[in-house]
Amino acid sequence: MPFQQGSARTRQRTILLVGIVVLLVALVLAVVLASVLTHGKPEVSPKMMKWKDRGTTKNLQEVILGRCYNYVMAQYPELGDKDCLKIWESLKHAFVYKNPCNITSEDYQPLLELASHPIPCNKSLFWSKTNDLAHRYTKSNQNFLTLEDTLLGYMADRVSWCGDPSAPGINYESCPKRSECESNPSSVFWKMASKMFAEAACGVVQVMLNGSVEAGAFRSSSIFGSIEILNLNPDKVSAVHIWLMHDIGGPQ
Repeated sequence: MPFQQGSARTRQRTILLVGIVVLLVALVLAVVLASVLTHGKPEVSPKMMKWKDRGTTKNLQEVILGRCYNYVMAQYPELGDKDCLKIWESLKHAFVYKNPCNITSEDYQPLLELASHPIPCNKSLFWSKTNDLAHRYTKSNQNFLTLEDTLLGYMADRVSWCGDPSAPGINYESCPKRSECESNPSSVFWKMASKMFAEAACGVVQVMLNGSVEAGAFRSSSIFGSIEILNLNPDKVSAVHIWLMHDIGGPQ
């Protein structure tokens, strides 16, 4: 009997060990199979949204910082207390990793507060459809300032930017046009900057309009007609002088 009991125990131990070995082999096979299947399928990263306008300006950070330092250190040293690094971080925070059609005025509010500065009375020059002429004039005549001659406008002039929810958070390939969505980074920025520029105007204000535009020199849909003129403060602005410019050879 003792011999039979010992044999029974041995068989039980053998069966138990075999069961454990089978379970371990099955577990190892499952892990190997899962690893092969996982590595066999490449990870698909989210694609950048595609739009119709040009993408974010290459080396945007260097461009913005360079323009900021040049403005506050070389052109207007009285603004030397402006923190260009904070200004850049505020701009980046306004659009990076965000859907470029969901930008709000709140996104840019910290940037405007950091970059704003007083505009001397009698020096504000607004323009509509006279971009090149107005800025050629202010470059040769220091008596007037356009929005693009302020710190905000100087940094952003002819520069583009937009974000994307997928990495790296900035879309360098394309950005949305206003016709694709109005709440895009560029449109929201320039509307807010134009509003701030108009609110700061005082004394005699100059306006340069294009008299050769077939739709008319004044258009209520333009930035000047829809934002700037509505935000001039009648308690601060004493007069508005309109310059009606024509192309050589017409039409007038």
